[in-house]
Parts: sequence; structure tokens; C-alpha cells
Amino acid sequence: MKYLIAGLGNIGAEYANTRHNIGFQIADALCRELEGSFVTERLAQLVRLKYRGRSLVVIKPTTYMNLSGKAIQYWMRQENIPLENLLVLVDDIALPLGQLRMKMKGGDAGHNGLDHIIQTLGTNEFARLRFGIGDDFARGRQVEFVLGEWNLQEKALIAPRVDLATDMVKSYAMVGIERTMTAFNNK
Repeated sequence: MKYLIAGLGNIGAEYANTRHNIGFQIADALCRELEGSFVTERLAQLVRLKYRGRSLVVIKPTTYMNLSGKAIQYWMRQENIPLENLLVLVDDIALPLGQLRMKMKGGDAGHNGLDHIIQTLGTNEFARLRFGIGDDFARGRQVEFVLGEWNLQEKALIAPRVDLATDMVKSYAMVGIERTMTAFNNK
């Protein structure tokens, strides 16, 4: 079984520790845990990992957040991965800081990366792991907030949650989305 795990974020050092790049952070943690290393390929940084007989193709699109669908569509085709084996790792301001939710499908919730993926793939029926970044920003300051860096308190809180997110990715590959949602959602 082969899976495409797509961590969303923006390339470049100026975005490395921002809330919007939590998808990249989860992908990096998974890569470290399973002892791989990313290489730059077409439209993405990519690593191929093995986990208990499963093949995980993990990408971090180099297209920037708002064009993430291009990289995902390309690598799904390139690796011959069906839609039901796609998992997108994404930040979510609608969830409290550190809360994790896996979903089978859904709308974009105002997230430009998800919107582009939905438009490019022509469907919203793909799995996503939503990582709550909270909504602690003043009216009209959403962009500054999501593109802002984690503060020290947030970093301490999210580190174990990133580890839990990698456990959720591995569970998704091993037992599927329904059992993973039952085991991990609301933890």
C-alpha cells in the first residue's frame, strides 16, 4: 500500500517557524522519526519512507501554500496513488491551539491551500489532518497571525502535539481513517 502525505506550508526561511507551516513541521518530524531525508524534486521536497510494510511518499510542496494542489496532483499521478490514500496535513484557526482532528472530507474553511487542492483535484473528498493553531488575533490581523512565528509558550505546547500528529499519520497508513479518527480525535 502506498500513501501520499502532503504537509502544507510555504518554502523559505522566513516561513520556517510560522503557524501556517505546521504541515511542514509534521512532515519533518515524520521524516526524522522514520530516518529519511527530503530531496527537492518537481514541485515539492519529497521523501519516500517505509513504515511496517507501507510506503509513505511525503511531500512539502515548493509551490507555496496557495498553489499546493499542483504538487499534490502531480505526485498522486507520478506515484500512482489513489485519492483515498491522500492525507493532507494542514493548519486550522478554527481549532484551539494544539487540537488535532482527522477528517475524511470537507470544505476549505477559508484556507487557501485547501481551496486550491479542492479546485485542482475537483473534489473535497480527501483525508486531512487539521492541526489547531488557535485564533488569538485581532480583527483584520488573521494573515499576520498565521504567518507569524510561534511564541515560546506555543512552541512548548505544540512539540508533543506534533509527535501525536505523526502517530496519527502512521495510524492512518496502518488501520485507515475511521479507526484513526476513533482512536485519536478528541485526544
